[in-house]
Amino acid sequence: MTALPETTEKKLGLVIDLDTCVGCHACVVNCKEWNTSNYGEPLSDMDAYGAEPEGTFLNRVHSYEVTPASGCAQTVHFPKSCLHCDDAPCVTVCPTGASYKRGEDGIVLVNENDCMGCGLCAWACPYGARELDQLAGIMKKCTLCVDRIYNENLPEEDREPACVRTCPAGARHFGDLGDPDSAVSQLVAERGGVDLMPEMGTKPVNKYLPPREKDTLLADMALAPTSEEPKGFLKWLDKALEAL
Repeated sequence: MTALPETTEKKLGLVIDLDTCVGCHACVVNCKEWNTSNYGEPLSDMDAYGAEPEGTFLNRVHSYEVTPASGCAQTVHFPKSCLHCDDAPCVTVCPTGASYKRGEDGIVLVNENDCMGCGLCAWACPYGARELDQLAGIMKKCTLCVDRIYNENLPEEDREPACVRTCPAGARHFGDLGDPDSAVSQLVAERGGVDLMPEMGTKPVNKYLPPREKDTLLADMALAPTSEEPKGFLKWLDKALEAL
């Protein structure tokens, strides 16, 4: 089994704005594409065009309808992937040491050559962030695009996770959450970023910015006509249409 580092030099992770995410799944598609054609074994799909398609994804978006205290129902799109926890149970439970957390940046990875696909890490993860690739027989998870963020052959602006780079709404942010002066840390402080399921004690690095409640004034506006009956040209047009 693998021991967790006592401290990490950085805490690279994501900040996801639930107020901005529109649920377009662009992050899911680009994540699938990048991680199928680059780092590690490709993410497999089985019976992709059949009656029961099944595939491996490192990032998924769930949509919920919620009714906050204001009483105005709203849809919240909730992206979920590995949270790169400081106290990652998926690492300490791994019998072969395939799962590990890097001391230099805090990213949790899987050494695919050592993984035997037993699934213990998936059982230990309270967030359901790991998936067994049925064809490859190994566990898969978000890598924060480790092969991309350090790639000096890419332009500087492209050295961020594929999901962040492709998000059309700017709902995903990447940086060092261990640095209180970083842009992501300041964003978390300003917007009251929260941990996912803090009661589990895993100390996730990724943070979520809670959605703002809808404007109750807009929700209470009645869709009433501007006048009781049309006048002038609109009155003539209304009668002409009735006669048809």
